[in-house]
Amino acid sequence: WLAEIEQIQVDLERIQSQRVAYVGQFTQPGATHRLYRGEPTSPREQVVPAGIEALTDLRLDADSAEKERRRALAEWITDDTTSLTSRVIVNRIWQFHFGEGIVSTPSDFGRNGAKPTHPQLIDWLANELIASNWSLKHIHRLILLSDTWCQSHEPNSQALQVDAGNRLLWRFAPRRLDAETIRDSILYVSGVLDLDNRGGKGFSAFEVQMENVRHYHPKEIYGPEDWRRMIYMTKVRQEKDQVFGVFDCPDASMVVAKRSRSTTPLQALSLLNSSFVLQHSELFADRIVSDKIDPHQRVTRAWQLCYQRDPGEREIRLSLELVDQYGWKALTRALLNSNEFVFIP
Repeated sequence: WLAEIEQIQVDLERIQSQRVAYVGQFTQPGATHRLYRGEPTSPREQVVPAGIEALTDLRLDADSAEKERRRALAEWITDDTTSLTSRVIVNRIWQFHFGEGIVSTPSDFGRNGAKPTHPQLIDWLANELIASNWSLKHIHRLILLSDTWCQSHEPNSQALQVDAGNRLLWRFAPRRLDAETIRDSILYVSGVLDLDNRGGKGFSAFEVQMENVRHYHPKEIYGPEDWRRMIYMTKVRQEKDQVFGVFDCPDASMVVAKRSRSTTPLQALSLLNSSFVLQHSELFADRIVSDKIDPHQRVTRAWQLCYQRDPGEREIRLSLELVDQYGWKALTRALLNSNEFVFIP
Protein backbone atom coordinates (compact mmCIF):
# COMPACT_ATOMS: atom_id res chain seq x y z
CA TRP A 1 0.00 0.00 0.00
CA LEU A 2 2.77 2.42 0.85
CA ALA A 3 4.39 1.88 -2.55
CA GLU A 4 1.10 2.51 -4.32
CA ILE A 5 0.53 5.74 -2.38
CA GLU A 6 4.02 6.95 -3.21
CA GLN A 7 3.46 6.15 -6.89
CA ILE A 8 0.15 8.03 -6.86
CA GLN A 9 1.87 11.06 -5.33
CA VAL A 10 4.57 10.93 -8.02
CA ASP A 11 1.92 10.72 -10.75
CA LEU A 12 -0.05 13.57 -9.17
CA GLU A 13 3.02 15.84 -9.06
CA ARG A 14 3.79 14.97 -12.68
CA ILE A 15 0.23 15.83 -13.77
CA GLN A 16 0.16 19.08 -11.80
CA SER A 17 3.48 20.20 -13.28
CA GLN A 18 2.15 19.97 -16.84
CA ARG A 19 0.74 22.94 -18.68
CA VAL A 20 -3.02 23.41 -18.53
CA ALA A 21 -4.83 23.57 -21.84
CA TYR A 22 -8.48 24.17 -22.65
CA VAL A 23 -9.40 22.14 -25.71
CA GLY A 24 -12.60 21.65 -27.64
CA GLN A 25 -13.96 18.56 -29.25
CA PHE A 26 -15.70 18.62 -32.61
CA THR A 27 -18.65 16.27 -32.56
CA GLN A 28 -21.80 15.89 -34.58
CA PRO A 29 -24.67 17.89 -32.98
CA GLY A 30 -27.11 15.71 -31.14
CA ALA A 31 -30.80 15.52 -31.81
CA THR A 32 -32.96 18.49 -30.81
CA HIS A 33 -36.46 17.87 -29.50
CA ARG A 34 -39.43 20.09 -28.81
CA LEU A 35 -39.81 20.30 -25.06
CA TYR A 36 -43.27 20.01 -23.58
CA ARG A 37 -43.96 23.29 -21.78
CA GLY A 38 -40.22 23.97 -21.97
CA GLU A 39 -39.41 21.14 -19.59
CA PRO A 40 -36.06 19.46 -20.44
CA THR A 41 -37.24 16.15 -19.00
CA SER A 42 -40.29 16.08 -21.28
CA PRO A 43 -39.01 15.85 -24.86
CA ARG A 44 -41.47 15.44 -27.73
CA GLU A 45 -40.84 15.07 -31.47
CA GLN A 46 -37.43 15.74 -32.99
CA VAL A 47 -36.87 19.13 -34.64
CA VAL A 48 -34.65 19.36 -37.71
CA PRO A 49 -32.32 22.34 -38.33
CA ALA A 50 -34.35 25.01 -40.13
CA GLY A 51 -35.30 28.67 -40.15
CA ILE A 52 -38.56 30.38 -39.28
CA GLU A 53 -40.99 29.37 -42.03
CA ALA A 54 -42.48 32.86 -42.28
CA LEU A 55 -39.04 34.24 -43.16
CA THR A 56 -37.28 31.51 -45.13
CA ASP A 57 -37.58 28.04 -46.58
CA LEU A 58 -34.21 27.08 -45.05
CA ARG A 59 -34.42 23.44 -43.99
CA LEU A 60 -31.70 20.81 -43.57
CA ASP A 61 -31.65 17.10 -42.87
CA ALA A 62 -31.57 15.99 -39.26
CA ASP A 63 -28.12 14.42 -39.74
CA SER A 64 -26.56 17.51 -41.35
CA ALA A 65 -22.99 18.16 -40.25
CA GLU A 66 -22.17 21.17 -38.06
CA LYS A 67 -20.29 22.99 -40.83
CA GLU A 68 -23.25 22.58 -43.20
CA ARG A 69 -25.57 24.13 -40.63
CA ARG A 70 -23.26 27.09 -40.06
CA ARG A 71 -22.76 27.63 -43.77
CA ALA A 72 -26.49 27.52 -44.48
CA LEU A 73 -27.16 30.07 -41.74
CA ALA A 74 -24.39 32.40 -42.98
CA GLU A 75 -25.59 32.16 -46.59
CA TRP A 76 -29.15 32.93 -45.52
CA ILE A 77 -28.07 35.96 -43.49
CA THR A 78 -25.94 37.35 -46.35
CA ASP A 79 -28.27 36.36 -49.21
CA ASP A 80 -28.48 39.13 -51.80
CA THR A 81 -32.27 38.84 -51.81
CA THR A 82 -32.40 39.41 -48.02
CA SER A 83 -31.57 43.06 -47.43
CA LEU A 84 -32.09 43.10 -43.66
CA THR A 85 -28.46 42.34 -42.83
CA SER A 86 -27.06 44.97 -45.19
CA ARG A 87 -29.61 47.54 -43.97
CA VAL A 88 -28.60 46.96 -40.36
CA ILE A 89 -24.89 47.30 -41.21
CA VAL A 90 -25.20 50.54 -43.19
CA ASN A 91 -27.46 51.98 -40.49
CA ARG A 92 -24.75 51.31 -37.88
CA ILE A 93 -22.15 52.99 -40.10
CA TRP A 94 -24.44 56.00 -40.57
CA GLN A 95 -24.98 56.16 -36.81
CA PHE A 96 -21.22 56.13 -36.22
CA HIS A 97 -20.70 59.12 -38.51
CA PHE A 98 -23.75 61.21 -37.67
CA GLY A 99 -24.44 60.19 -34.08
CA GLU A 100 -27.93 58.95 -35.02
CA GLY A 101 -28.91 56.19 -37.40
CA ILE A 102 -31.40 56.52 -40.24
CA VAL A 103 -33.29 54.06 -38.05
CA SER A 104 -32.86 55.39 -34.52
CA THR A 105 -33.28 51.91 -32.98
CA PRO A 106 -30.22 50.12 -34.43
CA SER A 107 -31.04 46.74 -32.87
CA ASP A 108 -34.74 46.76 -33.70
CA PHE A 109 -35.96 47.06 -37.30
CA GLY A 110 -39.31 45.46 -36.49
CA ARG A 111 -42.70 46.82 -35.50
CA ASN A 112 -41.47 47.97 -32.09
CA GLY A 113 -38.58 49.90 -33.62
CA ALA A 114 -38.54 53.39 -35.09
CA LYS A 115 -39.32 53.99 -38.74
CA PRO A 116 -36.45 55.15 -40.98
CA THR A 117 -36.35 58.87 -41.63
CA HIS A 118 -35.01 58.23 -45.15
CA PRO A 119 -36.21 54.76 -46.23
CA GLN A 120 -35.07 55.10 -49.83
CA LEU A 121 -31.60 56.17 -48.70
CA ILE A 122 -31.08 53.20 -46.38
CA ASP A 123 -32.27 50.81 -49.11
CA TRP A 124 -29.90 52.39 -51.61
CA LEU A 125 -26.96 52.14 -49.22
CA ALA A 126 -27.84 48.51 -48.48
CA ASN A 127 -27.85 47.69 -52.20
CA GLU A 128 -24.55 49.54 -52.63
CA LEU A 129 -23.01 47.41 -49.87
CA ILE A 130 -24.07 44.19 -51.59
CA ALA A 131 -23.04 45.42 -55.05
CA SER A 132 -19.56 46.37 -53.75
CA ASN A 133 -19.02 42.82 -52.43
CA TRP A 134 -19.82 43.93 -48.87
CA SER A 135 -17.09 46.57 -48.81
CA LEU A 136 -17.52 48.66 -45.66
CA LYS A 137 -14.83 51.05 -46.89
CA HIS A 138 -16.99 51.81 -49.92
CA ILE A 139 -19.92 52.82 -47.67
CA HIS A 140 -17.67 54.96 -45.47
CA ARG A 141 -16.38 56.74 -48.56
CA LEU A 142 -19.88 57.38 -49.92
CA ILE A 143 -21.00 58.93 -46.63
CA LEU A 144 -17.91 61.06 -46.04
CA LEU A 145 -17.99 62.47 -49.57
CA SER A 146 -21.71 63.24 -49.46
CA ASP A 147 -23.16 66.76 -49.30
CA THR A 148 -24.96 65.76 -46.09
CA TRP A 149 -21.69 65.02 -44.30
CA CYS A 150 -19.91 68.09 -45.67
CA GLN A 151 -22.61 70.63 -44.84
CA SER A 152 -22.26 73.35 -42.22
CA HIS A 153 -23.44 73.07 -38.63
CA GLU A 154 -24.89 76.59 -38.73
CA PRO A 155 -28.54 76.73 -37.55
CA ASN A 156 -31.40 77.86 -39.73
CA SER A 157 -34.46 79.48 -38.13
CA GLN A 158 -36.92 78.07 -40.67
CA ALA A 159 -35.52 74.56 -40.43
CA LEU A 160 -35.52 74.73 -36.64
CA GLN A 161 -39.27 75.32 -36.65
CA VAL A 162 -39.87 72.29 -38.88
CA ASP A 163 -37.28 69.85 -37.49
CA ALA A 164 -35.66 71.04 -34.26
CA GLY A 165 -34.17 67.59 -33.62
CA ASN A 166 -32.39 67.59 -37.01
CA ARG A 167 -33.73 64.13 -37.90
CA LEU A 168 -34.02 65.25 -41.53
CA LEU A 169 -30.31 66.20 -41.49
CA TRP A 170 -30.64 69.78 -42.71
CA ARG A 171 -27.34 70.57 -40.93
CA PHE A 172 -24.45 68.69 -39.36
CA ALA A 173 -25.40 68.54 -35.69
CA PRO A 174 -22.44 69.24 -33.34
CA ARG A 175 -21.80 66.50 -30.79
CA ARG A 176 -19.22 65.45 -28.23
CA LEU A 177 -16.57 62.93 -29.17
CA ASP A 178 -16.88 59.47 -27.66
CA ALA A 179 -14.62 58.42 -24.78
CA GLU A 180 -12.17 56.45 -26.92
CA THR A 181 -11.63 59.30 -29.38
CA ILE A 182 -11.07 61.87 -26.61
CA ARG A 183 -8.45 59.68 -24.93
CA ASP A 184 -6.65 58.79 -28.18
CA SER A 185 -6.67 62.46 -29.24
CA ILE A 186 -5.03 63.47 -25.95
CA LEU A 187 -2.33 60.86 -26.50
CA TYR A 188 -1.82 62.09 -30.05
CA VAL A 189 -1.40 65.78 -29.28
CA SER A 190 0.94 65.00 -26.37
CA GLY A 191 3.09 63.07 -28.84
CA VAL A 192 3.12 59.67 -27.11
CA LEU A 193 0.36 57.71 -28.90
CA ASP A 194 1.78 54.26 -29.68
CA LEU A 195 0.66 53.39 -33.21
CA ASP A 196 3.32 50.74 -33.80
CA ASN A 197 2.36 48.24 -31.09
CA ARG A 198 -0.71 46.69 -32.66
CA GLY A 199 -2.60 43.61 -31.53
CA GLY A 200 -1.45 41.29 -28.80
CA LYS A 201 -2.14 41.57 -25.10
CA GLY A 202 -4.09 44.61 -23.97
CA PHE A 203 -3.21 47.09 -21.24
CA SER A 204 -5.14 47.72 -18.05
CA ALA A 205 -6.32 50.97 -16.49
CA PHE A 206 -6.46 49.31 -13.06
CA GLU A 207 -4.14 48.03 -10.37
CA VAL A 208 -5.21 44.59 -9.11
CA GLN A 209 -5.22 43.79 -5.40
CA MET A 210 -5.64 40.10 -4.63
CA GLU A 211 -7.64 39.08 -1.56
CA ASN A 212 -10.48 36.57 -1.49
CA VAL A 213 -11.49 38.16 -4.77
CA ARG A 214 -9.81 40.62 -7.09
CA HIS A 215 -10.13 44.29 -6.23
CA TYR A 216 -9.56 46.80 -9.01
CA HIS A 217 -8.18 50.23 -8.21
CA PRO A 218 -7.69 52.93 -10.88
CA LYS A 219 -4.09 53.58 -11.79
CA GLU A 220 -2.53 56.76 -10.49
CA ILE A 221 0.61 56.58 -12.66
CA TYR A 222 0.55 55.83 -16.38
CA GLY A 223 3.49 54.72 -18.48
CA PRO A 224 4.31 53.95 -22.14
CA GLU A 225 2.60 50.55 -21.89
CA ASP A 226 -0.68 52.46 -21.31
CA TRP A 227 -0.28 54.78 -24.29
CA ARG A 228 -1.79 52.55 -26.92
CA ARG A 229 -5.18 53.24 -28.47
CA MET A 230 -8.12 52.69 -26.13
CA ILE A 231 -9.36 49.82 -28.26
CA TYR A 232 -6.55 47.76 -26.66
CA MET A 233 -7.66 48.55 -23.09
CA THR A 234 -8.62 45.44 -21.13
CA LYS A 235 -12.25 45.70 -20.08
CA VAL A 236 -13.19 44.81 -16.52
CA ARG A 237 -16.79 43.83 -15.84
CA GLN A 238 -18.75 46.35 -13.78
CA GLU A 239 -15.72 48.65 -13.55
CA LYS A 240 -15.55 51.89 -15.53
CA ASP A 241 -12.40 53.70 -16.51
CA GLN A 242 -11.63 56.37 -13.90
CA VAL A 243 -11.43 59.26 -16.36
CA PHE A 244 -13.36 58.26 -19.47
CA GLY A 245 -16.04 56.13 -17.87
CA VAL A 246 -18.01 59.32 -17.22
CA PHE A 247 -18.04 60.01 -20.97
CA ASP A 248 -20.70 57.33 -21.48
CA CYS A 249 -18.16 54.59 -22.12
CA PRO A 250 -19.97 51.40 -20.96
CA ASP A 251 -18.26 48.72 -18.90
CA ALA A 252 -17.81 45.16 -20.15
CA SER A 253 -20.98 43.85 -18.47
CA MET A 254 -23.21 45.74 -20.91
CA VAL A 255 -24.05 45.34 -24.59
CA VAL A 256 -24.86 48.80 -25.89
CA ALA A 257 -26.17 49.25 -29.43
CA LYS A 258 -26.45 53.01 -29.00
CA ARG A 259 -24.57 54.95 -26.37
CA SER A 260 -26.14 57.74 -24.42
CA ARG A 261 -24.65 61.20 -24.94
CA SER A 262 -24.72 63.08 -21.66
CA THR A 263 -23.16 66.32 -20.45
CA THR A 264 -22.38 66.32 -16.72
CA PRO A 265 -20.15 68.26 -14.29
CA LEU A 266 -18.17 65.08 -13.62
CA GLN A 267 -16.97 65.06 -17.21
CA ALA A 268 -15.49 68.55 -16.89
CA LEU A 269 -13.96 67.78 -13.48
CA SER A 270 -12.40 64.51 -14.67
CA LEU A 271 -10.93 66.13 -17.75
CA LEU A 272 -9.57 69.04 -15.72
CA ASN A 273 -8.16 67.33 -12.63
CA SER A 274 -7.41 63.67 -13.41
CA SER A 275 -3.82 62.49 -13.11
CA PHE A 276 -4.02 61.20 -16.70
CA VAL A 277 -4.86 64.60 -18.19
CA LEU A 278 -2.39 66.43 -15.91
CA GLN A 279 0.37 64.09 -17.02
CA HIS A 280 -0.41 64.56 -20.70
CA SER A 281 -0.78 68.31 -20.31
CA GLU A 282 2.83 68.31 -19.14
CA LEU A 283 3.92 66.01 -21.99
CA PHE A 284 2.10 68.27 -24.46
CA ALA A 285 3.85 71.32 -22.99
CA ASP A 286 7.24 69.57 -23.22
CA ARG A 287 6.53 68.73 -26.84
CA ILE A 288 5.91 72.30 -27.97
CA VAL A 289 8.65 73.79 -25.77
CA SER A 290 11.20 71.37 -27.23
CA ASP A 291 10.72 72.99 -30.64
CA LYS A 292 13.37 75.65 -31.20
CA ILE A 293 10.87 78.33 -32.14
CA ASP A 294 9.66 81.57 -30.57
CA PRO A 295 6.64 81.68 -28.18
CA HIS A 296 4.36 83.06 -30.89
CA GLN A 297 5.13 80.04 -33.09
CA ARG A 298 4.75 77.65 -30.15
CA VAL A 299 1.20 78.86 -29.55
CA THR A 300 0.46 78.39 -33.24
CA ARG A 301 1.93 74.89 -33.08
CA ALA A 302 -0.25 74.00 -30.07
CA TRP A 303 -3.37 75.24 -31.88
CA GLN A 304 -2.50 73.25 -34.99
CA LEU A 305 -2.04 70.04 -32.99
CA CYS A 306 -5.25 70.49 -31.00
CA TYR A 307 -7.65 72.11 -33.44
CA GLN A 308 -6.07 71.60 -36.87
CA ARG A 309 -6.15 75.36 -37.46
CA ASP A 310 -4.11 78.48 -36.80
CA PRO A 311 -5.07 80.75 -33.87
CA GLY A 312 -6.28 84.29 -34.38
CA GLU A 313 -4.37 87.29 -33.12
CA ARG A 314 -6.57 87.65 -30.03
CA GLU A 315 -6.15 83.95 -29.22
CA ILE A 316 -2.37 84.26 -29.52
CA ARG A 317 -2.30 87.33 -27.27
CA LEU A 318 -4.45 85.70 -24.56
CA SER A 319 -2.42 82.48 -24.75
CA LEU A 320 0.88 84.31 -24.27
CA GLU A 321 -0.57 86.20 -21.31
CA LEU A 322 -1.58 82.89 -19.74
CA VAL A 323 1.87 81.41 -20.39
CA ASP A 324 3.63 84.43 -18.90
CA GLN A 325 1.60 84.11 -15.72
CA TYR A 326 1.25 80.32 -15.26
CA GLY A 327 3.53 78.55 -17.76
CA TRP A 328 3.05 76.37 -20.82
CA LYS A 329 1.43 73.52 -18.90
CA ALA A 330 -1.50 75.78 -18.00
CA LEU A 331 -2.05 76.56 -21.68
CA THR A 332 -1.92 72.94 -22.82
CA ARG A 333 -4.24 71.92 -19.98
CA ALA A 334 -6.74 74.56 -21.04
CA LEU A 335 -6.57 73.46 -24.68
CA LEU A 336 -7.25 69.81 -23.79
CA ASN A 337 -10.30 70.93 -21.76
CA SER A 338 -11.81 73.20 -24.39
CA ASN A 339 -15.09 72.52 -26.17
CA GLU A 340 -13.40 72.79 -29.53
CA PHE A 341 -11.17 69.85 -28.59
CA VAL A 342 -13.85 67.47 -27.28
CA PHE A 343 -16.70 68.39 -29.66
CA ILE A 344 -17.22 67.81 -33.37
CA PRO A 345 -18.34 71.24 -34.62
